[in-house]
Amino acid sequence: MSLTADQLIAAQKANLETLFGLTTKAFEGVEKIVELNVTASKAALTEAATTAQAALQVKDVQELLALQASLFQPLAEKTASYSRHLYEIAQGTGAEFGKAFEVKATEAQQTIVGLIDSASKNAPAGSETAVAVLKSAVAAANNAFESVQKAVKQASDVAEANFNAVSTTAVNAAKSTAQTASRKR
Repeated sequence: MSLTADQLIAAQKANLETLFGLTTKAFEGVEKIVELNVTASKAALTEAATTAQAALQVKDVQELLALQASLFQPLAEKTASYSRHLYEIAQGTGAEFGKAFEVKATEAQQTIVGLIDSASKNAPAGSETAVAVLKSAVAAANNAFESVQKAVKQASDVAEANFNAVSTTAVNAAKSTAQTASRKR
């Protein structure tokens, strides 16, 4: 099986479409991050103004400490929420890249298997052993690739679980600290 000019052109066209599709997905991810940052910045500016007004109305140290304690928990929750949104955007964009990579890898595997099958049909007599070794090597490579994909998926799942656990712990710690500070007033 030899590749014709039309097949090469079609392959290049498909590769360009994939490239532009991935570039579009990357820009969409960047747009989402910019939108998230603009929203967070607006909220932070509004909260800073509100906090400044509240700080100007404080009459003694006790009120200042109470104000500080009341701000700590919402800040931790907002930080955790921002981090979750950022993680979701990055994970979504990464998943799109992963899908595209898997599709291209599968196509490449199928092409290689097709080339080997074609070569084995046209191979000279006595080359069966070499063809069998080549097929075995391709099968081993495919198995290795699938194992790596599974390992990456598992690692991603563990990282996501750890991220969620850390976020929850941070928010709970902030709640506990805020409650403790409000009791001391």
